[in-house]
Amino acid sequence: MKKLLAATLLLAAAVTVLPAVPACISGDTHISAASRPTEDKAAVSALKVKKPQESFSAEPYKVLDTASGQVIEVPVRDYVIGAVCAEMPASFEPEALKAQAVAAHTYAERQRMREKEPTDGELRGADFSNDPSKYQGFFTKEQAKEHMGGSFAESYQKIAAAVDEVLPYIITYDDTPIIAAFHSMSSGFTESAENAWGAPVEYLVEVDSRSDLTAPKFREEKRFTIDEMKTALEAAFSDVSLGEDTGTWLVPQTLSDAGTVLTASVGDRTVTGGDIRTALSLRSAAFDVRCECGEFVITTKGFGHGVGMSQYGANAMAADGKNWREILQHYYPSCTISET
Repeated sequence: MKKLLAATLLLAAAVTVLPAVPACISGDTHISAASRPTEDKAAVSALKVKKPQESFSAEPYKVLDTASGQVIEVPVRDYVIGAVCAEMPASFEPEALKAQAVAAHTYAERQRMREKEPTDGELRGADFSNDPSKYQGFFTKEQAKEHMGGSFAESYQKIAAAVDEVLPYIITYDDTPIIAAFHSMSSGFTESAENAWGAPVEYLVEVDSRSDLTAPKFREEKRFTIDEMKTALEAAFSDVSLGEDTGTWLVPQTLSDAGTVLTASVGDRTVTGGDIRTALSLRSAAFDVRCECGEFVITTKGFGHGVGMSQYGANAMAADGKNWREILQHYYPSCTISET
């Protein structure tokens, strides 16, 4: 591996203000990793002992195509372009697209390293699949053309140019590719991995992303009738006793500094905000609840798990003149931009 190109970045200062938190845009042109879970704590620890020179490779990625069941080989450049096409709108600023490309490349390198360990065989020897509910989104060139329609030629060229400029780089911590988590938009402050997933990660910490507050559909309401809420909660939480008082059916209890609901009471049960997000198919776990005219009204703020890089925040930074390195340094503090 070539000499690291950037010094270790300073850890961002802790943010203690509890912000209002945002909601996702309608008609997003990307497949967001907003709801995708991160790795478990054991996987994080295991990868820390590996060095890049043992694992980084220019070999094509092996991708399991979920439609055909075949494992296809995709050159690194083509994969990163396809991942950016799937994960970020081509209308975003070039520097934001570059930041997304480095994050996507980092994700792929880390996942390839993980798959060198014994697995259950679900991937059939691939590094990852093209199932965006489990892995990073990815489009082949043909899929990108279908997805982008009439804007394909211009959009694909713009994304390819951004990828070509940053393809040699990934983000590392302790000489290992990081968990390059990203999401559509934050609550105004990104969330820590510890709060979101229960395992601390040194570089996935709370950072300022208040530009997200002006993102399209920063807040979004979702309404449930009494019967709809009862059905959803009882289906998600077996043996829960909701009681007669609908005001006690769903009550947020504790919040993180970034606005994520950490715990909530559901009748006689205590659950996590993430559990509620899944049960009710919410855009984020940053939400509040009120009853109005016989309905539950849940206002979500932001879109996604809130950990790592905010895509709308990255775009706002780029529009403000920041380059891709500065964007990555902001959202992944204490990490290094490394050349493969």
